Amino acid sequence: MSAARDRAALVALVRLGRLAEHDVTERVEAGGGAMAVLASELAGRDGQARLIPEDPAPLLERAGADIAAWSQRGIRLVTVLDADYPENLRLVHDRPPLLFVAGELQPADARSVAVIGSRRASESGLAAATGLAKHLVRGGFTVVSGLAAGIDAAAHRAALAAGGRTVAVVGTGLERCYPPQHRGLQDRIASECAVVSQFWPDEPPSRTSFPRRNAVMSGLALGTVIVEASSRSGARVQARLALAHGRAVFLRTELLEQPWARELAARPGVHAVGEPAEITERLERMNATDALVE
Repeated sequence: MSAARDRAALVALVRLGRLAEHDVTERVEAGGGAMAVLASELAGRDGQARLIPEDPAPLLERAGADIAAWSQRGIRLVTVLDADYPENLRLVHDRPPLLFVAGELQPADARSVAVIGSRRASESGLAAATGLAKHLVRGGFTVVSGLAAGIDAAAHRAALAAGGRTVAVVGTGLERCYPPQHRGLQDRIASECAVVSQFWPDEPPSRTSFPRRNAVMSGLALGTVIVEASSRSGARVQARLALAHGRAVFLRTELLEQPWARELAARPGVHAVGEPAEITERLERMNATDALVE
C-alpha cells in the first residue's frame, strides 16, 4: 500500500462521516492503515456486511484530486499517519486525523506555549499579552494562539515583531478567515510561520468549530496561558481541555479577582503567575524531567 494511497483513503474516510474523527484516528493507528478501515466501512461492520460492498475507487480518486489541488493552492495536508504530525498533538486523546497547514511547522514548535484571552481585551491585557509573547520568543518558545481579536492577535503580532515563531490555530478552513479583518495577519503568519486548521479548506466558522480549534491549540502546546478573560470566555473551554490533556494552565494573578478564576486556580495543574518568567521557568523544569505537568 503506497503512502499516497493511504493518505487519500484517510481523507475519504473522514469525508465519509460514518465515524467520529477521534474514532478514525484510533482505528487507523491501531493497525492496517486507512485503506483497511475505509474498506471495512464500505463493506459494512459489526456483522452487518453489505451484499454489494461500496466501491472505494471514486472516493479515492476524489480525495487524491483534492490533495493535489490543496497543494497547488499552498495548503499542505498532514495526517496522523505522517512522521511530521506534531509530536505534542499526537499525545492527546482527541487529536484530529487531518491537519491542513499553510506555511511550515518546524520541529522547534514542539517548544510552544498557547497565549489566549478575551476578544474585548483591556489595554493592560493587550500590554500583558505583548510582553508575554516577547518573553516567550526570547526564551526560544513558539507562541501559539487562535487569531481572534484582542489577546490572540496581540500575542501573534508581538511574536512576529520580536522575530520569533508564532502558529495560528484557526476555527475555519484555511481559505477562510475569521474575523475577516485579520486576513492580512493570517497571510503574514502563513508566510513567515504557520497557520493550522483541522477543517476542510473551504469550511466556514460554526458554533462548534472554535471549541474544537481550542482542543488542537491545547494539544500543540506545552501549556496554556490565560492572559485576560471573563466568566463567559472561550479561554475557559481551553483551560478544561488543557487539563484533560495533562498540560499546565497558567493564570495571570489579576484574574484571581474573578470567582471562576479562583475556582480554576484551585485545581491541580493550574498555576497563578505574576510574571512571564514564572511561566518559562516552570515549563523548563517540566521539560527537564520529561513531564508535561508537575
